[in-house]
Amino acid sequence: MSAFTGILVATLLGQSYYTPEEAQALFTQANEAYTHEDYKAAQEGYEKLLSHGQGGPDVLYNLGTTYLAQGDLGHAVLSLERAWKEGGRAPDLEANLALARAQQKDKVEGAAVEEDFVTRLVRATPGVAVAGVFLASWAAGFLLLLLFRFLKPGHRTWVGVLAAFSLIVALPTGALLAAHVWVERTVHEAVVLSKTMVAREFPKGDAKALFEVHAGLKVRLLEDTGRYVRIRLPNGLEGWTEREGVAEI
Repeated sequence: MSAFTGILVATLLGQSYYTPEEAQALFTQANEAYTHEDYKAAQEGYEKLLSHGQGGPDVLYNLGTTYLAQGDLGHAVLSLERAWKEGGRAPDLEANLALARAQQKDKVEGAAVEEDFVTRLVRATPGVAVAGVFLASWAAGFLLLLLFRFLKPGHRTWVGVLAAFSLIVALPTGALLAAHVWVERTVHEAVVLSKTMVAREFPKGDAKALFEVHAGLKVRLLEDTGRYVRIRLPNGLEGWTEREGVAEI
């Protein structure tokens, strides 16, 4: 590697990484900016953390709250939904999501399409926690089984019981983790960012307009042709719209 290449790589790595101290300092600065109603500075601070891989539910929640204070409903809902997806379950998050939804212009009429049981189960359980329980119980069970082999017969009972319990816990949590992976790969939800967006019958700009959607509405992504995506509303209504007007959660 040449000296120039080494310097370039070091520079790029330096730009894409914050130390924990730097990340905490930037997070504190952004929080202070929000407190002083300097929402633009707060937004920039939170977005810097996210772009440098220092995100998480707290940063996403604060970013969503900042967007909400600026009246950017689309990005507010997007950030709050992403915070929820990453495991955020604080009452404040639920309250701000409810507040943002109440401000949405779209009041979708018609019977809601009921999600299947697996999808509802995944929505109700935080993926990070499920993965943690599965890995911990599986590792504990495996290590206890190894210990079981080296203990004398009179001392194996309690180790065997603990190993069995750990592996029993690992089975359903493993299945639930697999469900999370399946939903993550097959179910794609998004939020409308554009103030007004037309959904059409076909993925063409001159196709018949079917309905309009507005910023903050949560939709399901069904197909992607590049410039256009086919979306489904909570009541089952479907149409094609421009890709740049929505962002996946």
